[in-house]
Amino acid sequence: MYGVKISGLGKAVPELEVSNDDIAKFIDTSDEWIESRTGIKSRHISTGETTTDLAASAAQHALTDSGLNADAIDLVIVATVTPDYTMPSTACCVAQRLGIKNATCFDLAAACSGFIFASEVAVSLIHQGNYKHALVIGAEVLSKTVDWEDRNTCVLFADGAGAAVYARSNENKVIKILTASDGDGSDLITLPSLTEPNKFNETQNTQKYMQMNGREVYKFATTAVPQNIQNVLADTGYTPQDIDLFILHQANARIMDSVAKKLDVDNEKFFKNLHKYGNTSAASIPIALADAKEKLKPGDKIILSGFGAGLTWGSMFIVWE
Repeated sequence: MYGVKISGLGKAVPELEVSNDDIAKFIDTSDEWIESRTGIKSRHISTGETTTDLAASAAQHALTDSGLNADAIDLVIVATVTPDYTMPSTACCVAQRLGIKNATCFDLAAACSGFIFASEVAVSLIHQGNYKHALVIGAEVLSKTVDWEDRNTCVLFADGAGAAVYARSNENKVIKILTASDGDGSDLITLPSLTEPNKFNETQNTQKYMQMNGREVYKFATTAVPQNIQNVLADTGYTPQDIDLFILHQANARIMDSVAKKLDVDNEKFFKNLHKYGNTSAASIPIALADAKEKLKPGDKIILSGFGAGLTWGSMFIVWE
């Protein structure tokens, strides 16, 4: 079985930055209210940038970082719940933008866990020897899915993309990935597909926007994530205290603080950048990893962990090269 390592990282966000104070101009909220409950200070919102635009930009940065040309990529997976089209896939659109030819390209929908799920697929296929270089992208334009009059959601979600290049390696650096789902919680975070009545079916979906039961999602995340991290470290010889950096899905600072407490790990080991970007769903982990890169040293042990709609969750244990 071949080894796998991360050989390149990249990110992209829309140009427009929207602060909490900006949002408070049109909805009953405040900077203090939002930051104290979420840890978010600002976010980037699309004024026309598409999911493909952001995904392709992040992917190009990751390719440049890896030193690879587009023709070296033989697998492209985009994790997203906000594609520009149902078909073609965002992955095919990105391949076209970057000049990637003859690669296997497809999208994957696992909401905020999407980057972890897509990474598991890519890493498994490289392990088997089917592919040499995989481009995995998390990309979202969530601003088009939220009700901007709903204080419970519009202050949280934002737009962006992050990308990683996984490469075949003599020495394996992706130690273990563990994902899971629980459909019993499928009603806790929802985003409907829009339907139009036709000659045979006059049903029309009246729910247009993302909806979330924040209280139940908090309970789920603070229970499932620390257990999943313990499980992904099982049989590796390492404990949470041995990990140098934890990069969790950037949904809520309180969730990360709770996970740190349950794992008995110093908060300082939990990387946070949600104050700048908000919750970018599948993009949040690769954006955070790209931001954290300058702090990483060869041999650093890192946990990446995502959680979200589905319900879905998953963790990766990697060693930085």
